[in-house]
Amino acid sequence: MSIDNSLAEAVAAGRQAVAVDAVMIAKLTDMAGDFAINLIIAALIFAATLFAAKWAAGLARRALSRIGAFRHDQTVLSFAVQVVRVVVIIIGMIAVLQRLGVQTTSIIAVLGAASLAVGLALQGTLSNVASGIMLLILRPYRVGDVVDVGGMAGTVQRLDLFTTQLSNANNHKIVIPNSKVLSDPLTNLTGQQTRRIEINFTVGYGEDLNKARRVLADMAAAHEKVLHDPHPWTGVTGLLDSAVQITLHAWVKVEDWWQTQADLMQGGKEALDAAEIEIPFPHQVAVPYGDEDVMPVVRVRTVDPSQAEETSTKTR
Repeated sequence: MSIDNSLAEAVAAGRQAVAVDAVMIAKLTDMAGDFAINLIIAALIFAATLFAAKWAAGLARRALSRIGAFRHDQTVLSFAVQVVRVVVIIIGMIAVLQRLGVQTTSIIAVLGAASLAVGLALQGTLSNVASGIMLLILRPYRVGDVVDVGGMAGTVQRLDLFTTQLSNANNHKIVIPNSKVLSDPLTNLTGQQTRRIEINFTVGYGEDLNKARRVLADMAAAHEKVLHDPHPWTGVTGLLDSAVQITLHAWVKVEDWWQTQADLMQGGKEALDAAEIEIPFPHQVAVPYGDEDVMPVVRVRTVDPSQAEETSTKTR
């Protein structure tokens, strides 16, 4: 009887274990099925989010383009459209996490607890975003302006949340972080409607300076792109070693600056030549030394003034 009882107990225990395993397998199967379904739905939500972000950005661009303040300022328009796209993507990602069973309140709590670490880790990125917002508010330049940022000059192509993109005269793409744009000296070369041309000419000491100034001023005034208000100005601005420096100032529209400067530089040289006014240039003079055919090079040793004064004092 004891053997029969032991066998019965073993069989009962085996049946119970099989039943428990079947229940666990059924639960695991249900969980896997639910996770697979949620994963597929989350993927669909993510794809729909990307489509919705693109659609919302296009809708925002068309709607904001009807407003005069945005239509005439592509910088603000592009920035606003990008903000709309980012907001839609963030909302979609929250929906994806909720579908996968992640509690957004828990995420917010974790992010709040780790905000200091995240802020330190993303210090550069967050500063670029903050700088981009400040650039949008201050608006030191717009898309299409020619700017110089820390020695890098180019035409502004795009301003986004993180960077400013320029294109220089050689069509090189220059990407500058917004934080650097805001912190470095910035020169907007086309921020005004007019721009001054400044060219330095040199004439000989024996020339009539008033005549030279008049020749350069008349030449500049005759150029069709030079503005007459203010009128071109000339003046003596330097007494150099072998020439007198005369500076020409002429005002033009911003878009005419580069070519007009080249024209005035060439025209000034030709006008001075036509008026028979000498433009000095360096000469080399060979000085005979003795009866030798070879002209030796004589080196002159220069003495520091302080040393010369000290030597003179000691001699006394």
